[in-house]
Amino acid sequence: MRWRDLLFAHWIVDAEALRPLIPPSLEIDTFEGRAYVGVVPFGMEDVAPRGLPAVPYLGAFPEVNVRTYVRDRELDGVWFFSLDAGRRLAVEGARLGFHLPYFHARMAMTRDGDEVVFRSTRRDRRGRPADLHVSYRPTGPVHPAPVGSLDRWLTERLRLFAADPGGHVSAASIAHAPWPLRPAEAEFRIETLSAAQGVDLSGPPVHLAFTDRLDVRAWWPRPVPLRREE
Repeated sequence: MRWRDLLFAHWIVDAEALRPLIPPSLEIDTFEGRAYVGVVPFGMEDVAPRGLPAVPYLGAFPEVNVRTYVRDRELDGVWFFSLDAGRRLAVEGARLGFHLPYFHARMAMTRDGDEVVFRSTRRDRRGRPADLHVSYRPTGPVHPAPVGSLDRWLTERLRLFAADPGGHVSAASIAHAPWPLRPAEAEFRIETLSAAQGVDLSGPPVHLAFTDRLDVRAWWPRPVPLRREE
């Protein structure tokens, strides 16, 4: 698959407030003692099983996720509170195959020059009503994230965790080149996705970054072994 016109927007959040929302077997990962929650809108393209061509309509759609960062022992990754997408078939496939909390939404994403306007209204009754209206744009050239930087810690996550209806945690690996990050600015007019999942984001984001394009591969999830003390 390919991710296009992607915005990373992050807020600092009290880790203790996130604890009830994440399986107890996973640790909340922090950077310099701070936990972060991100709202990440972007466009998906060429979504297809490896080795098969993508169907233009089914394989291209807008998406936005609300996420934080977790660890299982020495393995770090992403925990998604929600993922909203503009293709119902993609939503159902990801729920079934990856146990991810996807929701179908009515979405529109346009780019005029450098400015991207993204709108989403959740239509899926399995989740609370939630909306997003944000405009964003890059403000500078690509600047690779240095090792040890917040940019790198937030973005270079090659694993996602999820839990099935029985609470069993699995992990799926992804692979891609280093993020071609650019500085960005954004104006959030409406953002109720986080509140719909029980996450309180207050004030402006403390971190913004933009990527024009990134090609990504993903693998099917595998169960995460329980810790011995469990």
